[in-house]
Amino acid sequence: MLTALLVSALLAIDPATDTTLEARLAPLAKGHQGKTALAVKNLQTGENYYHNADEVMPTASLIKIAVLIELYAQAQEGKLHLSDRVTLRSADKVPGSGILTEHFSDGAEFSLRDAARLMIAFSDNTATNLVLERTGIQAVNKRMAAWGFPQTRINAKVFRGSTTSVDPERTRRYGLGSTTAREMVGLLEQLQTSARLRPVYKLAVLNHLSKNDDKYKFKRLLPAGVTVMHKDGSTDDTRTDAGLMHTPTGIVAMCVLTTNNKDRRWVTENAGNLLCARVAKEVYEYFSVPSSLTQP
Repeated sequence: MLTALLVSALLAIDPATDTTLEARLAPLAKGHQGKTALAVKNLQTGENYYHNADEVMPTASLIKIAVLIELYAQAQEGKLHLSDRVTLRSADKVPGSGILTEHFSDGAEFSLRDAARLMIAFSDNTATNLVLERTGIQAVNKRMAAWGFPQTRINAKVFRGSTTSVDPERTRRYGLGSTTAREMVGLLEQLQTSARLRPVYKLAVLNHLSKNDDKYKFKRLLPAGVTVMHKDGSTDDTRTDAGLMHTPTGIVAMCVLTTNNKDRRWVTENAGNLLCARVAKEVYEYFSVPSSLTQP
């Protein structure tokens, strides 16, 4: 009877899910026309997959995760207060993603916490620079190095590389910031599981990441209601996404980095966007089946 039940359970599994994590993800990385790096780790079971995971890659706006963590770490240390007010000036406004530049008047005031919300929810570039004015650029990089992630660095304010870069060579090579897929997954794991941030600050950071408004990368092909706490990034030839996804078998940290992409179109069907979406879908489906039934 027990054997019959086990056989029935196995037969009930969609054959597409009965494979290894590598078998699901390696073809996606190989098929992408551009440079790719992937890292995936189930924080409950430890099962993982890495592809080019130690290659230093551009982050685009993904690096704003590190800025967010630095902001809350400094709040925890009493170096700043999240209720501190910031004032928007005309000189602060930069182009690209966000809502402040186009929709807020000069002289608008809001809290540092709200600037962080805009930085993550809408990837607001102007808000990011306002946050960086309070934290400092080098402070972000020193924190990342201290946590064990020396390649996870922000190089300058957004669209201010020529005047604010702390490392002109890295700015030239990587743009706004850099990381590796392994480091980014490690950073997310520490955020989720370590005591570096006290619970109130950790939960606030995760809440910010859960409000990310992007629907074209990780969230795109997932079932409705799946929790994903993430930050993405886009430039002409780069698409990135990294975050923590809740699955039936545990929280999974994952990172997709792409650059030198052949597809440089600013459309929802951009190949880099689709790669991020397909990786998230495969990871979710894989970890939706108990590992005892998926392992050979």
